[in-house]
Amino acid sequence: MTGLTPFLDAVRRNCNISDARHAREMTMCNYLLEMRELYRWESGVPYGVPPPRAQVGAWLSRRESLWEELEDADYVSLPLEHSSHKPFATDTVNAWLSAYGLYYGAGIGRFGKPHFYVGELLRSEQRDGVEILICEREYARDLSTVPSALQGDSVIVRRESVRRYLWERIEYWGAKDRPGMVKSAFDIYGIGRDQTAAFDRMLDDETESLILHELGEHLAGAQLGDGWHDMLAACTSKRAEIVIRAVRDLWADTVSTLPALIERNAETSLHLWFANFKGMRLELFPALLSAYRDWCRSGDTGAMQECVSASVAHWRETALHFLALFQEQKEAAFAEIERIATQQARMAEAVQGAG
Repeated sequence: MTGLTPFLDAVRRNCNISDARHAREMTMCNYLLEMRELYRWESGVPYGVPPPRAQVGAWLSRRESLWEELEDADYVSLPLEHSSHKPFATDTVNAWLSAYGLYYGAGIGRFGKPHFYVGELLRSEQRDGVEILICEREYARDLSTVPSALQGDSVIVRRESVRRYLWERIEYWGAKDRPGMVKSAFDIYGIGRDQTAAFDRMLDDETESLILHELGEHLAGAQLGDGWHDMLAACTSKRAEIVIRAVRDLWADTVSTLPALIERNAETSLHLWFANFKGMRLELFPALLSAYRDWCRSGDTGAMQECVSASVAHWRETALHFLALFQEQKEAAFAEIERIATQQARMAEAVQGAG
């Protein structure tokens, strides 16, 4: 990697600039958890080994001091062999990086935070006209990792980030050891017995679930077009952005992820999917959780399958309606989107209560 040092240094600097501008927007709890895991990644602390508290504290102070210096800095261009390019010139950078077996990702995440990433490209495949890129070891990343992403017609899955996320869940579950969706999945996998083999199976299954979700995102994106990204970029309301993203996620998962998992009877993946079904998505679609609980009681996926199939058109129409509102009203649309979400959540809650 010696010849890549200037490039990697530039990517890491951009990661720090992004963190300097956005990290403090997180809740204190999430901030400390993310910082702990960033320290673990940078320092190579093995899974299952608690990072030394004193060293984490000293590192955190140094990192926050660096961020203070970088908060007003501009993102730097990326030096390639004979040229330099802007941080979001992913196609050009990846054409150059392919000789090294690496992949570079750059995009805008929640609340306008840029994410930058360099990882080892493990393998690639084609599925439904979409390129699937599976990456492993990471050489550069920012504070809040994105385990999977859709860039154009390519799906990128960062297995190291997935692995770290799953290990956090195992540690948390081990500390709490309480019944629920995560415990149901871990019991089936055999977490706590043959840990290594169980973890590898879980990593493969969750990689597939992420691919299915991003394929759903690709289907949605084909109908929404670039106007959707324009809407997110213009959004000044955090609640409206959460609603907008939740609706598209529900569309992607009801058109792709959940139908595939139900058809395959992938019970462990379903348990883990529902363990993450919370926040705005759950607020908008509580009937799906009821269908999941029915499956847990009866073992019959019929109600869940029917609930998923019946909802696809609704989430598609809702997403297209949000986009049309933005195109007609611009910034004024976000208050209306919030109102619609509140109304839908109340109606969904009333229906659940009546049931």
